[in-house]
Amino acid sequence: MKKPYFKQNSTDPAPLTGSVKRCIRFEEVDMLTIAWHGHYTSFFEDARVHLGQRYGLGYMDLFGQGILAPIKTAHVDFIRPLKFMDEITIQGILHYSEASRINSEYIIKNPQGKIAATGYTVQMMLNTDYELHLTQPEFYKRFCDQWKAGEIK
Repeated sequence: MKKPYFKQNSTDPAPLTGSVKRCIRFEEVDMLTIAWHGHYTSFFEDARVHLGQRYGLGYMDLFGQGILAPIKTAHVDFIRPLKFMDEITIQGILHYSEASRINSEYIIKNPQGKIAATGYTVQMMLNTDYELHLTQPEFYKRFCDQWKAGEIK
């Protein structure tokens, strides 16, 4: 078993999940006809946008509250190649954190349901002056409190 990307404490609520499907487009493959490695973070973005819309944590939701959430860290583990016209499933998994950050994990599966890649991103929360929030902004703290109370699933 691989090491988890994010440590989970026994008091943390269960991760929040969502999945999207999409096809590998011609512009996303290289001369070997497999998806170019640089596009995988874009595939993660599809799941991250879906999670944001599903849970009210989208970029514009955060921005409307004066929160910027740029990517600080992105990591990809490549397992199997994806090919042109493959319909893939990208699962996004939002992990609870008491810090002023958003921890997201991703699992990409090929048409046969086999894992093609996994990875994660960490988004830091900044104010509109690009200064790091040292504690959770009130909007995100309310969300996390509701999540921990079991009101968000």
